[in-house]
Amino acid sequence: MLGGGGLVAANVYASATESGTPQQTSWGAVTIDCPDVGDALTSVPDGARADVDKELAQLDQQIAEAYQQLQDPSVQDRDAAQSRIVDPLQENRAATIERITAALQSAGAQPEGLGDKAGCTLRQTENQNGDGQDQQGDGQNQDGQGDDQQGDGQDQGGQGDGQDQGGQQQGNGGQAGNGPVAADYADINSAPPAAQAPPAQGDASRGTFVTSCGVNANGLFNSDNVIVAPGVSNGAHHFHDYIGNQSNTAFASDEDLANAETSCVDQGDKSTYYWPVIRLQNGTQEQDANKPGGGIEGNAGEIVTPKEVTLTFVGNPRSKVTAMPRLLRIITGDAKAFVNGTANANASWSCTGFEDRQLKDKYPLCPQGSDVVRTFKFQSCWDGRNIDSANHRTHVAFAQNDGTCPNGFQAIPQLVQRIVYDVDAPSLNDGGRTTPLFAVDSFPEQLHKAVTDHGDFINVFDEDLMNEMVGCINDGRQCGAGTGQDDPGNGGDNGNGGDNGGNGDNGGNGNGGDNGGGQNGGGGQNGGGQNGGDDGNSADPDPGNSNDPGNGGDNGNGAEENPGNGDDPQQQPTPTAEAPAGDASTAPADDQPKTYSSPTAHSTTAPDTGNVNGNGNGDEQANQPNPQDSTATTAPGAVAQPPVAAEPQGNQGSLAETGTKLWPAALGAILLISGFVLLRRTSRRSI
Repeated sequence: MLGGGGLVAANVYASATESGTPQQTSWGAVTIDCPDVGDALTSVPDGARADVDKELAQLDQQIAEAYQQLQDPSVQDRDAAQSRIVDPLQENRAATIERITAALQSAGAQPEGLGDKAGCTLRQTENQNGDGQDQQGDGQNQDGQGDDQQGDGQDQGGQGDGQDQGGQQQGNGGQAGNGPVAADYADINSAPPAAQAPPAQGDASRGTFVTSCGVNANGLFNSDNVIVAPGVSNGAHHFHDYIGNQSNTAFASDEDLANAETSCVDQGDKSTYYWPVIRLQNGTQEQDANKPGGGIEGNAGEIVTPKEVTLTFVGNPRSKVTAMPRLLRIITGDAKAFVNGTANANASWSCTGFEDRQLKDKYPLCPQGSDVVRTFKFQSCWDGRNIDSANHRTHVAFAQNDGTCPNGFQAIPQLVQRIVYDVDAPSLNDGGRTTPLFAVDSFPEQLHKAVTDHGDFINVFDEDLMNEMVGCINDGRQCGAGTGQDDPGNGGDNGNGGDNGGNGDNGGNGNGGDNGGGQNGGGGQNGGGQNGGDDGNSADPDPGNSNDPGNGGDNGNGAEENPGNGDDPQQQPTPTAEAPAGDASTAPADDQPKTYSSPTAHSTTAPDTGNVNGNGNGDEQANQPNPQDSTATTAPGAVAQPPVAAEPQGNQGSLAETGTKLWPAALGAILLISGFVLLRRTSRRSI
């Protein structure tokens, strides 16, 4: 699926592998390595924060411009690059850091050592060890096994010729010439087993809360970052996907975020969830092909819309959790990990069916039929005071190995974000010409390395919903709009009111919803998924759930991220002839976040929670009216479906058959009423 408008498919594959690029100079493929000043600022007075943020963004801009200057073919060697590019960059950085220091001092702070961070180096970028298994960050190699950090342009292999591990791809590869390369990928079977979470014990909070906010099918992108660079356009220098809050730009105030529309099913969640887009290096010219943050800065190719996004909040294995403060900001991972080192790197890469194995610094090569999965586990401990910090890290922390929070921190619900992509394993032997390479957007000098992946979150849950989340997690329940548990009829048409006499526009699952056929009952366009067994029991020749039992299309809930056939093993419905038991081999492990499908590009209304258990038969309160909300809620940018005439409930066969059965009953009712009227008139005359 293509995200955003204005894209044009190129007829030729524009890659550094064909004719080289300016970054692949005659003296090797290089990037610019500058210390991260922002990460060193652990305390900034409020009075200086705006000025400091502006200057930090200027430092990023300077590096991006310097990296672009390396494309000049007149830069023939390292000495020329040093004198013409790096030396002026260092002078500009020194002046900017002086302004940061002055702003801090004027606000009463006494910064130390910032001046030492003005220096930058040219760094060789190839991974020449040939094994593709550099687990320290694709050239970070803190143990000295990868890139030579001495500045001589030669790694341990001594070749310096820009060849990757496969010997086919020159330089930095990719459509824009600054990555990725073949060495950035690894077979998922070679990945180490995922780390095991500490066992729950004592006063553990064992519940989960799932919020369902779509997949950014409407293509909401920008290259801002309101957390790191507020008030600065293109502060990220790469494009982000946005779901949830629909007003996230660099200039969004807290009030703007609080008053925004949301793509989340539960309208009480206006939080913003964003991450770098993934692109296919296939020659496509996207909407940002000639703009900052896009092609100008080396972020090129077709933007891939996620197939599925799951947002699950989980508890703490040792204690109860407390509510997140409103407008809490959390960044997980490090967008500059390729040059910063891997201390803050935190994204994981895997494949569906292989998620017991995780890669940290490589993109996965998934077998046919398996999808790419990127996972973020956000910090789950809060300092109890601040909603942000100067370096956007010190106000939150990860739990320790035993699950407890560090001293002075308290446990909060942990956001676990799982994003699935339907992309094929690239053909590395020909540089991605047959099957294109894929990679995340990045700062230009970070070369699209997998280790730079990161996620951002701002909590804009309303107070009641946050308290509901905390209670659910602490009580050990499974709740939220993405589960349909403990919250029947709370989202979309609520699965109970709306137009269709019991199950809203979008029906329920397979045989739930309208069950009579209709436009959207049980299946149709929005019922049990786009093709969800089509209408449960409609006149469609595909009866009910014959092809996808209880899960019609997108997990049996149409545009809903519900678990369809009970992703929670404890909530599996009893198998029936219409909804047999699912394949137990695909059930997630008990200690893993449950997965729920997100709306497809064809979904046009906000997802319904519909039938509580998502069991394909519309049971358990599926037809109970909800007095609190009987009107449809349409997702921002969505096209609402026209109301459908009231249709019969239950498994009544086709609409024509149902009408045949109802006409005699209707005629009898009319005759009965006429008899009562005649009797009453006769009675009055006799008085």
